[in-house]
Amino acid sequence: MTTVIGVDVGGTFTDLVLHDAATGEIRIAKRPTTPAAPELGVLAAVDAAVPGELLARCRHFVHGTTVGLNALLERADARTVGLVTTAGFRDVLEIRRGDRDDPYDLFWTPPPPLVPRRLRVEAGERVAADGSVVRPLDPDSVRRAAEHFAAEGVDTVAVVLINSYANPEHELRTAELLREAGFTGPISLSHEVSGEYREYERTCTTVVDAFVRHRMGPYLRNLARELRDRGFTGELLVTRSGGGALTLAEAVARPFETILSGPVAGAAATARLAETLGLPAVVAADVGGTSFDTALIEEARLPLLFQGEVLGLPLQSPWVDVRSVGAGGGSIAYADFGGLLRVGPRSAGADPGPACYPGGGTEPTVTDAALHLGMIPAGRIAGGLDLSPGRAADALAPLAGPTGLAGTDAVAEGVIRIATAHMAQAVRGVTVERGVDPRGTAIVAFGGAGPLFGCLLADELDVDTVVIPPNAGNFSAVGLVQADIVRSAARTLVRPLDAEAPPVIDRMAGALFERLAQDGAVREVHLDLRHRGQEHTLTIPLRPGDDLTAIGARFSEAYHRAFGHRLPDPLEVVTVRATSRVVLDRSRPLVPAPPSAEATAETTHLWSFRERARVEAPVVPRAACTEPVEGPALVIEPTATTYLDAGFTAEAHPSGCLVIKRKDRR
Repeated sequence: MTTVIGVDVGGTFTDLVLHDAATGEIRIAKRPTTPAAPELGVLAAVDAAVPGELLARCRHFVHGTTVGLNALLERADARTVGLVTTAGFRDVLEIRRGDRDDPYDLFWTPPPPLVPRRLRVEAGERVAADGSVVRPLDPDSVRRAAEHFAAEGVDTVAVVLINSYANPEHELRTAELLREAGFTGPISLSHEVSGEYREYERTCTTVVDAFVRHRMGPYLRNLARELRDRGFTGELLVTRSGGGALTLAEAVARPFETILSGPVAGAAATARLAETLGLPAVVAADVGGTSFDTALIEEARLPLLFQGEVLGLPLQSPWVDVRSVGAGGGSIAYADFGGLLRVGPRSAGADPGPACYPGGGTEPTVTDAALHLGMIPAGRIAGGLDLSPGRAADALAPLAGPTGLAGTDAVAEGVIRIATAHMAQAVRGVTVERGVDPRGTAIVAFGGAGPLFGCLLADELDVDTVVIPPNAGNFSAVGLVQADIVRSAARTLVRPLDAEAPPVIDRMAGALFERLAQDGAVREVHLDLRHRGQEHTLTIPLRPGDDLTAIGARFSEAYHRAFGHRLPDPLEVVTVRATSRVVLDRSRPLVPAPPSAEATAETTHLWSFRERARVEAPVVPRAACTEPVEGPALVIEPTATTYLDAGFTAEAHPSGCLVIKRKDRR
């Protein structure tokens, strides 16, 4: 076993979990996130929980970060990215696919392209889909592009030439010519970023890679240097949007793979927990400071996609299907023009934070509503913040008049119910839309505010079981502690799935694994398949000993589940996908909940959503849950508070989880 640290940067808090393999000791820390310089929050968490001698013994430091995503959100550096593309394809980023994300929104407009038109330059060249050269590369066109970029102050270039996945010769020569012309900044080549067809998606992915590259590289190198200065001698890893982790060098070279680095860790931890508890289907419900993230986990497997989307931009990259909505602890409540109470997606975040925080804002948030209703005990919480019920009430009270609600209690109840409804709708998006009935799942609630909403989500979705994992407030960081090193690559191969296909697929998969080059890795192969004549595909795994009949049957089952019918038409292979996984330490157990210093239970007055009234309820330390706890009650631990409504019972599980059962239906 190896000693490992996991640090997850959220919108409000930065969470740390350390597992000391030598002693079995668990250390946790939660510190406010520092949005302007995220590494400061990371280092503050390290300084708070990890002494120098223990940091020196750590083998891996696994980091989930939102730096790349924040760079896309801010778009502050769009003017510094240039694009070299094939003549005639300059406007691919604006033409997109010609469809509308929301066909019913008359005012919908696509997101602006990451590269303005004046910085998109055409190169004279053309490669056919089979890799043959139709028109040789014109070196002078590339030299002119370099001169133009120098005049415009471009410091990062994306090179996307048509069909370069089939023959990268022209892209490689373009990079050489740019260097010869004096360009010294980072260059992203599309055939290295994505080996797949579809020009818009590949162009967008490469541009995103170039866009976040100059932000991610300095951030990660600076963090690594600061850790070294503190005595860390191990390996810094960064989690991928598709699960697993990249080394520091890989994350710097392929930053687009880290865009959703943070939310994936919670889903991965949920999958491991589902496997441990033997739960066939669970819904991850991660409620943080700015968002609610959810994913459906079936048979302990992550819901993996091979193309994602962020901020309306498609990315050709492995992608755990985590849905997010702006319904977190910091989501701001307000009255709209018609006097209706609304919650989110705008968030108070870490700065200024909810009104009840020291130095917090003036607008009411979900956290303020929960504190006012007694769902959170007043006083100091993890991260060293003292919560003020008075400031929470002062922020909520002004909403009573515009909304016509009868007092602050009614406003606070409305805020919590609306936030719960937003979360439940997101859960339906990952269950009902896939043909899965959420009533047959268990909810795994975590994050700083997740355990507050477990019972409310169970009522909203008609679910009977809620699981609160150990260290619920830091559970995403637990997923980092359990991460493996994962690499992936894909290559488009459009051909019939016939008797001649298997050896071709094997050769292409072998070439991809040779490129991934990981000794002792577990290898996985997936195929994108479709019926001949169709446009879109389904991805299915290949298993040892598969023949054409087995592959076809597996595709037919997946097709039937997705579309409700089967077709007799022959199949085509579109893309071969290879994944290489190095398991770091499968012996790492679920991180147990730390003992609580409190020895006796107290009582409080909290709001029961089922009784629609304030009731007296016990406040029970989680470590003291040796017998079943009947709701209404609060179960407290260092990083989170579990709200137990009337009609629910919580019981400790041998794994360290708290299992909540609903005794009746309403």
